[in-house]
Amino acid sequence: MDWHRLFGLTLTDYFTDTAYRVELEKDLSLKQQLLDLVIIEQESGRPIQELPDGLENLARHNLLTYKSLRQPLDAWALDELVGHYVNYRKQISSSLDELLPVDDFRLYAVSTRDPEKLKAEIALAPVDAGVYEVQWGSRRIRIIVLTQIPQADRNAIWQLFSGIPEQVRYGASQYRWRRPNSSTIIYKLYEQYQVENIAMPYTTEDFYREFTKEHLYWLTPEERLKGLSVDDILKSLSVDDLLKRLPLEDILKKLSAQEIEAYLKKLREASEAKTPA
Repeated sequence: MDWHRLFGLTLTDYFTDTAYRVELEKDLSLKQQLLDLVIIEQESGRPIQELPDGLENLARHNLLTYKSLRQPLDAWALDELVGHYVNYRKQISSSLDELLPVDDFRLYAVSTRDPEKLKAEIALAPVDAGVYEVQWGSRRIRIIVLTQIPQADRNAIWQLFSGIPEQVRYGASQYRWRRPNSSTIIYKLYEQYQVENIAMPYTTEDFYREFTKEHLYWLTPEERLKGLSVDDILKSLSVDDLLKRLPLEDILKKLSAQEIEAYLKKLREASEAKTPA
């Protein structure tokens, strides 16, 4: 599972049950050429109150290319994105004579690191911190640089892919996963950083343990208790807690008549000892 797959799966999770859906690795030609992902507006789904920086202007069809830590965002990458847009627009339109309106489409290029090579070739117009736009042929492309995006709850999904250890940890603690299989994604993401020799502020085991603790509600009570002995469970409960949950009749049924009589005798003796002569 590489960076692009993880990035696409994470955005798929982000848009789960919303008014948009995500399609990964869209095949746009007979000779396979994969667009990283498309974010498509749906007829139903919950509205998103606050989108991550750079995505606040989503259209009906949003084509996105992604460049990870070791990949440069350059002129060729933008050429490819525009080419994907042309193919995609043809595919989803009813005919070449009736293409969907231009305004139905937005193009995005998400780059982990600063696109220095691209900046040397063309001026990028700043929109916000870490967000730029550039006119590329007939299309305007929005560029989102993850290492420059401000730390905020709405940007937690971007922080996960920033490559900056402190930002990654912030993203992991703040991003709220929508789908039950997301534990695999976050674990693989953390492993990928280890492959890239990027030292994280805590271990993979710490990362996974913290994530699991925050998502215990996904498990049934039986699943949570699996692997625990009766003694382990009882250690977490006080005697008072246990007695409150057990009817007195059920407790007495477990005792013999002799045990009950012996206990009552002990109580009487203790009471008599406290009574003044």
